[in-house]
Amino acid sequence: MNTYKVGESIDRKRSPLSQYKELMVGTSGWFYFIYFELVITLFSGIPGLLGLFLRRIAYRPLFKKMGRGVIIGKHIVLRHPHKISVADGSFIDDHVMLDAKGEANDGIQLEEAVFIGRNSILSCKNGNIILKARSNIGFNCELFASQTMIVGEDTLIAAYSYLLAGGTYQTHLKAIPVSKFPDYESDQNLTIGRGVWIGAHCVILAGSNIEDDVIIAAGSILNKKAKTKSIYAGTPAKLISPREEA
Repeated sequence: MNTYKVGESIDRKRSPLSQYKELMVGTSGWFYFIYFELVITLFSGIPGLLGLFLRRIAYRPLFKKMGRGVIIGKHIVLRHPHKISVADGSFIDDHVMLDAKGEANDGIQLEEAVFIGRNSILSCKNGNIILKARSNIGFNCELFASQTMIVGEDTLIAAYSYLLAGGTYQTHLKAIPVSKFPDYESDQNLTIGRGVWIGAHCVILAGSNIEDDVIIAAGSILNKKAKTKSIYAGTPAKLISPREEA
């Protein structure tokens, strides 16, 4: 059983090796941990076509499931990879972080032909992230889930956007630092429908579920439901107009 509590400080009384193993791998098996270390050390930074070929073979046992034709870029960071599923034809670009960390969560699921751009972060804090088929995450994005986040088919999330699935901190607790606040008071999942386009530098807050075929203009902050086939813009984002059929 894991003793590391997600969101809390790591126990300084434990050995650095034990802390590292639990943070990065999250399983008690030493064989898996040693294999993880060897793969990251030997194959993570190999350039070119050779690197893509070797990573496709070497990374497969680390994942919960890995389909055919998956492309894995250089220097990706994996945490608790045994809770990460990657389906056929998905592309994980260089320097991406996939963090499925948690005690009771299912982790990260990438369906067919998902693209994750360079430097982007998918981070679980006891939550789940599901990217449906052909969804596209631009570079330098962050998806953070302490609850459940679902991104629909054929959805495009442009660069530098931040998406959050989680609850509300107990901000009335004045006697303790913010970094030590207890768990969330409420469950706020984030669901993004099919064919959505989220522009660059957007912030999508928990509870602001987005229906199918919505466009969120660049630089917007969305904190409410977005109705299907509509365009939203602003901070906070407001309904600008419906999307007219051609």
